Amino acid sequence: MNAQSLEQYLSEHADDPRRVDEILLTAPTFTEEMVLRLIAETLGLEFLDEIDASTVPEAFIEAIPAPYAQHHYLIGLQRGEGEEITVAVANPLNTLIVDNVSRKLRRPVRLAVSSRAAITAVIDTAYEQKNTVIEEVAEELDSQNLDQLVDEVATSDDLLDVVNRPPVIRLVNDILFRALQMRASDIHIHPYETKIQVRYRIDGILYDTLTLNRNVLSLVISRIKVMAGMDIAERRMPQDGRTSVRIGQREIDLRVSTVPTSFGERAVLRILDKSTGVLSLEELGLWKQDKEAFDRMINRSHGVIFVTGPTGSGKSTTLYACLNRINAVEKNVMTVEDPIEYQLEGISQMQVASKKGMTFVNSLRHILRQDPDVIMVGEVRDRETAAMAIQSSLTGHLVFSTLHTNDSAGAISRLLDFGVEPYLVSSSLVCVLAQRLVRRICPDCKEAYTPAPHELRDLGLREEDGAVTFYTGRGCGKCFDTGYRGRTGIYELMGINDDIREMIYRRETAGAIKKKTLEYGMQTLRMDGARKVREGITTIAEVLRVTQSDSM
Repeated sequence: MNAQSLEQYLSEHADDPRRVDEILLTAPTFTEEMVLRLIAETLGLEFLDEIDASTVPEAFIEAIPAPYAQHHYLIGLQRGEGEEITVAVANPLNTLIVDNVSRKLRRPVRLAVSSRAAITAVIDTAYEQKNTVIEEVAEELDSQNLDQLVDEVATSDDLLDVVNRPPVIRLVNDILFRALQMRASDIHIHPYETKIQVRYRIDGILYDTLTLNRNVLSLVISRIKVMAGMDIAERRMPQDGRTSVRIGQREIDLRVSTVPTSFGERAVLRILDKSTGVLSLEELGLWKQDKEAFDRMINRSHGVIFVTGPTGSGKSTTLYACLNRINAVEKNVMTVEDPIEYQLEGISQMQVASKKGMTFVNSLRHILRQDPDVIMVGEVRDRETAAMAIQSSLTGHLVFSTLHTNDSAGAISRLLDFGVEPYLVSSSLVCVLAQRLVRRICPDCKEAYTPAPHELRDLGLREEDGAVTFYTGRGCGKCFDTGYRGRTGIYELMGINDDIREMIYRRETAGAIKKKTLEYGMQTLRMDGARKVREGITTIAEVLRVTQSDSM
């Protein structure tokens, strides 16, 4: 936020009767945090990025009801030995609220500023609201007023808006809000015979986080279906839907899938946070030499580039980073995806609709009539799509796509198995990038440790490599006691040279091709993982978990 943009926005809204903070907080050009930091700085108040729930005093919880704290976005903190209580607010210009809190506490109050999301998170923990909301939902079960759920859903629900909402809506909002707080990528709502287990996938690993009463299943699933525009009366068939929710000014997309099981419907929600944006090539975690080589390859005028790996290994993220790197002003870039995960500026994106006959093949056929320079095909699943992608590259287009194979050499075998002619594969393929995701060691609880000799051997390191300092995560509050926070990629980049083309043409095995590429200096997934272990980025256990042995 610069002074010029601020002045311009305020001058445009000079006739607005609202307070200046209310005007700025509804501005699409400024985030809530930017506005609150500016107000805090102007008033000489402290801005709190995070609030520790353990610092909320018992006196505040007893004196201030939870709905009041939620409605006005405020929480009390005991800082120091004196009588004074610090009250963090998301609306610092409303002094009447702070006066009321001071009167109810019968103590002097010092003001601090924090975001609505940070304050709501602490209120949930400090007041232990989770259990009371679940009990209220259980009581509400008798009425099962599903019409009210339909009326309550908005086009883009704000998860922070919990005041005066029915308990089931507050419960589902709470489940979503906690998932976003914990950086979860998926939410699983799994019914059992006697309970409902809510599980979050964080950094690729599923964790049990919440257990609900079995009786509330129909209400929770119905609420999720209403949000995603699905049929709440249909409980015997799988359904898919999508919706979006907000946290303040953060827009979150949710892809929802429900399937019937023996104990009731099970739901999985995939979270796509638009505010995180698309990663750049530098942020993917490619080793310097690999990044430079890959950068040269994605700037070719024609050819096919495959990114391979199992589901959830970050292939789409890599493809988006590649497209982002390519200059969309000078080139016509088009994609066909299933589904479109992120909107990219300056790029035309098409979504597959198989029921209407818009398959990858048909979409690709139509795209070729649009004079593209660069094409991204979400996934090659069959011979037709593979052949069409390769033919497109031979007619002067650069094509990006993904395959489900274990390593880079396996992509060549897969294409040949599809029935694509070897001469087409050898003449069109530029490179294959195999990848996996490994969890990063949490920087807040990172500590040195000595690995066992067998761990070094399994990773392909020698005994003398034991002299290198290895790290692990002890586990702390910031990483939910896992020792890991965030993820990075490990990669295997196989460039196609004349010798490899000759081997493809002769239909040699994936093992023979891999052996040849190693002679040219290719680093396997496990070798790249070992480099990142030695750099203190991840652990030996993580690399061994996601990679196969290199022995052939």
